Amino acid sequence: MLTILGFAMIATFLVLIMTKKMSPIAALVLIPALFCVAVGQGAQLGDYVIEGVGNLAPTAAMLMFAIVYFGVMIDVGLFDPIVRGILKFCQADPMRIVVGTAVLAAIVSLDGDGSTTFMITVSAMYPLYKRLKMSLVVMTGVAATANGVMNTLPWGGPTARAATALKLDASEIFVPMIPALAMGLLAVFVLAYVLGIRERKRLGTLTLDEALAREPEPETVSAGTGTGTGGKDRLRKGTGAPVSGTGTGSGASAGGTENEEADDEEFQGLDPNRSTLRPKLYWFNAGLTAALLTAMIMELMPIPVLFLLGAALALTVNFPHMPDQRARIAAHADNVLNVSGMVFAAAVFTGVLTGTGMVEHMADWVVGAVPEAMGPHMAIVTGLLSLPLTYFMSNDGFYFGVLPVLAEAGAAHGVSPLEIARASLAGQALHMSSPLVPAVYVLVGMAKVEFGDHTRFTVKWAVLTSLVVLAAGILFGIM
Repeated sequence: MLTILGFAMIATFLVLIMTKKMSPIAALVLIPALFCVAVGQGAQLGDYVIEGVGNLAPTAAMLMFAIVYFGVMIDVGLFDPIVRGILKFCQADPMRIVVGTAVLAAIVSLDGDGSTTFMITVSAMYPLYKRLKMSLVVMTGVAATANGVMNTLPWGGPTARAATALKLDASEIFVPMIPALAMGLLAVFVLAYVLGIRERKRLGTLTLDEALAREPEPETVSAGTGTGTGGKDRLRKGTGAPVSGTGTGSGASAGGTENEEADDEEFQGLDPNRSTLRPKLYWFNAGLTAALLTAMIMELMPIPVLFLLGAALALTVNFPHMPDQRARIAAHADNVLNVSGMVFAAAVFTGVLTGTGMVEHMADWVVGAVPEAMGPHMAIVTGLLSLPLTYFMSNDGFYFGVLPVLAEAGAAHGVSPLEIARASLAGQALHMSSPLVPAVYVLVGMAKVEFGDHTRFTVKWAVLTSLVVLAAGILFGIM
């Protein structure tokens, strides 16, 4: 019964948010509460929620201070050289813009943090997509899929979890997987090229001057039909253009010349003349970021503590005056509130799913449904199961709850735990668009895209990318 109710709860949640009958944050809270009562454990709902909040509180704290830290780094211009290079390549060609989105997301993903990747990618690319009336779900889909492939880095999370769960060395899991992951990343670039060609055919190719001369879109439309914001943001003539959501730009006053200047700044993405730039502190900020990432990789301190210290130091050095510090915090407050609120709402979902025993029963049912004849091919089975299971479960639930069972079943048929661990990474391209991944709410929130629109567009491409990784792993004899 718990197995059926568990799958029913997840299905109900996905249907409601994809059909836009409920907002994600409301669905994450109300649906599990309803099912908790349905299984006769309503009296324990409070305990499950508190436990879920406790488990996700470090993640919420990490995201809060990571958004502040990297928001400040965007403000002061640390990433401007990378962004300028990508934008120079993109020009006003939709195909190049989509490919540039994939390249930028892949490069920034090297830090192992999805929130950082999405903040920088959206800040840089959102104005281009808006100005050229490109579909924003293309941007979010490509960015999420590219980050999902890169999320398999040893310091990204899944590889470390697999190594811990099966008592293996992370490098022994990751290094042999590099060719397969490279094929997955290549698949993302090919996907970006195909989607870019499709956007080019729909919109045409403009020169940079023609793009700047184009009137801003008067009103946004549904995500699958054009600009694809799915939000309520509007661009109206004479009222100024919205900024990217990072607090790095500003709207223009009403009037012709000022409005045109605002449009030009919007198209540039990160305003090269913004007052928050700190060019004299560039190398300090670069060194601080490098030290922060090094400390994360070496696990010198818990990641939330590192970002808390980093954000405090970045604010103090770059903006020594209190009003400036308050202004920077206020500029990023919307993102902090939206993401942290979503994380705590997700804590209700995961708390009920785990506390009621639904996850355990679902995992046992899935493993038990594997035919005995598939035992010698448990690595392939694990790779295929990693797609739905890492989408419907947290990485912790899959790697610590399901993976050891799959590894034990594989070992009984002579399949090594290393092969099982490598195969388990195949589903990460899809996992990054899961409603249980906090970073995806940073992505859709900053891009002003409805989560349901993002899901409908992205899932099929993410599944295809994951299958490419799995097929490459089999082809190269990695699993």
